[in-house]
Amino acid sequence: MPSPGKLDPYNKQGGKAFGHLKKEQSNALSEINKEFLEDDNLKDIEELPEKLETYKEQFIEYDQDHSGDIDIMELKMAMEKIGQAKTHLELKKMIAEVDTTDSGTITYREFINMMLGTKTSVLKLILLFEEKAKAKKIPTTIPPKRDISSLP
Repeated sequence: MPSPGKLDPYNKQGGKAFGHLKKEQSNALSEINKEFLEDDNLKDIEELPEKLETYKEQFIEYDQDHSGDIDIMELKMAMEKIGQAKTHLELKKMIAEVDTTDSGTITYREFINMMLGTKTSVLKLILLFEEKAKAKKIPTTIPPKRDISSLP
């Protein structure tokens, strides 16, 4: 039986343990965000707190096994989810571009360094493109009625 606060990978019900795990993960990533907010090299970035919060939500969404890093299968599912299916070789190259610890995965710090850094990686471009695509809001109301006199 797993200890309180630990998620049993064989029990897919989730419940309180899952909520507790998500809260712990969010708190741990928030602590890392504080380190980035205190970094003098990043003071020039506009809307840094909002960006870090957005990146934290993205990372939590992509880290499906809640291990604290994104592995090749999680990256594959994330790319498929946004309509950018990739081969395993392409995924390995994307991870290698970002992975500074040679772990074969992307940690949250590596993810933030990639998103805030000046170096352009394929993964960063795809994620930024997805972010911009989500930002477009489609009007949900009926367009105003026009008559002939208002047309050019």
